[in-house]
Order: sequence, then structure tokens, then C-alpha cells
Amino acid sequence: MRIERVTGQLSLRRTIETGTEEQRRAVRQIIDDVRKHGDAALKTYTEKFDQVTLDSLRVTEAEMKAAYEAMAEDLLCFIREAAANIRDYHARQKRESWMMTKEDGTILGQKLTPLDAVGLYVPGGTAAYPSSVLMNVIPAQVAGVKRIVIVSPPNKHGTLPAGVLVAANELGVKEIYKVGGAQAIAALAYGTETIQPVDKIFGPGNIYVALAKREVFGQVAIDMIAGPSEIVVLADETAKANEVAADLLSQAEHDERASSILVTPSMKFALEVASEVEKQLETLPRKEIAAASLEQYGAIYVTETLEEAVEVVNELAPEHLEVITAEPTSLLGQIRHAGAIFLGRFSSEPVGDYFAGPNHVLPTNGTARFSSGLSVDEFVKKSSIILYSEQALQEHGTKITALARLEGLEAHARAVEERLKSRT
Repeated sequence: MRIERVTGQLSLRRTIETGTEEQRRAVRQIIDDVRKHGDAALKTYTEKFDQVTLDSLRVTEAEMKAAYEAMAEDLLCFIREAAANIRDYHARQKRESWMMTKEDGTILGQKLTPLDAVGLYVPGGTAAYPSSVLMNVIPAQVAGVKRIVIVSPPNKHGTLPAGVLVAANELGVKEIYKVGGAQAIAALAYGTETIQPVDKIFGPGNIYVALAKREVFGQVAIDMIAGPSEIVVLADETAKANEVAADLLSQAEHDERASSILVTPSMKFALEVASEVEKQLETLPRKEIAAASLEQYGAIYVTETLEEAVEVVNELAPEHLEVITAEPTSLLGQIRHAGAIFLGRFSSEPVGDYFAGPNHVLPTNGTARFSSGLSVDEFVKKSSIILYSEQALQEHGTKITALARLEGLEAHARAVEERLKSRT
């Protein structure tokens, strides 16, 4: 990993999911094909991109049974316990509709309504992600969403990973389809003979999935355009170099475009961590991916003071932030920008990925400056309620008409004046 003293603006590389013009054209063509040809297009693209011919797009009971048979009993217990932790955390986020009555009889309020239907994209490819199922489905259920649809690319056998199927079934999700890529996003947005459309699409994917979500936004809502995974570790010399190195590698193994960064006021500690990273990298199963990630997007920033290190963290606005210092909680008030904050030596980032309870769907590419992680709020919509009393309209009507005429909207003003002419 490169070590850089911070003397000014950071030389930070980020990966923005904009794609090439060729990729954007390809995505638009796929979406158009799915809109026109429905299931037939889904099967054609599945055969082209996933090299498998499907008889049925929907996961069958036999496939679900086989998934349970392949799942070790202890892993099933761990999935259930993780799900309980996640549900407990998100249940505390749930808000209620509210109403208030003013002295003049006016009633104001807000009505919260769960979305009717949401779609969850679960990535395939080099790894299986049952944790993505738990983190997206559970807040939707807590919010009260009735219809939850999962799509995911099939493997060469025409099935989905056992962990994904078991996690979905444990949560009671019945609509699970073996389709991935831009074609899956198109199906969720516009519908086919088999897959009915949804109102909002969640979940990360490759560049084609990201571009497809951009294309269908407006027809449906989307959660975010997720970039590659990121971790920043803020540490001083009280941290252990081997543990920090392991945490950096935990993100680097995700993707060649993932970003792993250490920020520290100690050059001595920086050198120790860099050495540990190289040592641990040698035995990592996903060594090539992690090495490429560290080469392109890894860094160790060395500052003069811990206070300067905190400012660097705020500039980076990372997806995941670990604070491993002598007194980590004392720095919490100074941290302004981070998707999730892990305090102390034992709060390693994978704890949040899988088990603790908070959501692991977090803002990337510095968007933690203005956005938050996935929560129950993302699965509801809010309607304002206004029941204006006659007394209030008589008192404030002329103010309203004046504001309407200030904007040149005479009909707005007259709509209020018609009610001011006579009192019931």
C-alpha cells in the first residue's frame, strides 16, 4: 500500500458508476427488449450472459428444499439469529403517523404508508450474499411492505445459492426469480408475463445493474447507485497492526475497485500496518482481487495530529469507518461524514456486515456527506394532512391570496376568496 503524508488535498481515487457510452447503449437495448418481449427476453439474456437455459424463471419448491438440505444446521441457526438482531434494530426505526389540532380547529398531520411492492436485486457472480437478503427484506417487512420480490442471476446449474434461498425463505419471501443483470431491473420496473412490476428497486450489482437503475428511475424509485465497497480505519499507536491490516483486506477482497484506507498520526504504525497487509495478503484466497484493489484504491494517510486525522476522515466521507484509538468514543462528536461508524478494537466491520443489527447498505463514493444508510424510512412514503378550519381561513385567507398574487397565480387567490365571501 502507498503511504502518503497529508500536506494538502488528498490524492484520492474514486470509482463513479457512469459507464461507457457503449455500456449505456447496451443497457437501453436490454430494457427495451424486456419491455417488448417480456419473459422471452429474460430467458434469452439469461442464456447469453449466464450460460444457462431456464424452464422456469421462478424458484421452485424443489430448489428451496435442496437449498435447506445443503445448508449446515449451525449456519441455519446463525442466519436466524442474525435476522433477529437486524429485525430488533430496525423495529426501533419505525415511525408512526401523527395528527395535531391547533386552537383554531385546524388539524395537521402526516400519514405514513408502506410501499405496495419492492424489488431486491441480490448480486451473483464470485460470491453469494444471503446477508443482502436479510438487510433489504427485514426493514421492508418492518415498514409493512406486503409484496417483496427477489431477483438474482442463476449459476451454471440454473439455481441460486443455498444461502440466498434459505435466507429468503426464513423471512417468508415467496417471489424469487432466477434472473440478473439489466434485464432483471427492467423486469422489476416494467413487468413481464411472470414478474409483476414493483414500486421501488433496492440492492447493488455490477455496472450494468447500476446503469439500468439509472435508466428506469422515474418509472420506479431506486435506493441508490451503489459504488464499490469502502473502508477507512482511523487508528493510533494503541491499535494492533495485524488487526487493522485484516480489516483493510476485508474490504479489498470484495472487488478490484474497492477502497481500503488507513488514516493515522503515526508513521511508525503506518509502516507496521503496510508490512502486515503484505504478509496477510499472501495467504488470502482472493489474493489477486485484493492486491489489485490495494494497488489502485488503497492508501495510508499519515497526519501530524489525531485531530487532523479526523478531518481527513470527514473529507473522505467513507462508507465504513472504524475508529481504533485510545478513546474512540471521545471522537464521535467530531465525525461528521460516515455511513456507519465502528468504535473500538472489537467492532470490526464484518460485525456490522452480518450480525450486529444495523444495516450494511450504506452510501459510497463520498455520498455519506449528504445521505444515510438503508433504513425503514426508505420503504414508506409520507403524505401530509391538512384539515383547515373556517376560523383559520378567515384569519389567514388574505395572507394566502396576497402570496398567490405575488407569484402571479390569480386563480389560486380566487379559490380562497370564494370561501371568504360568505361564512357558513
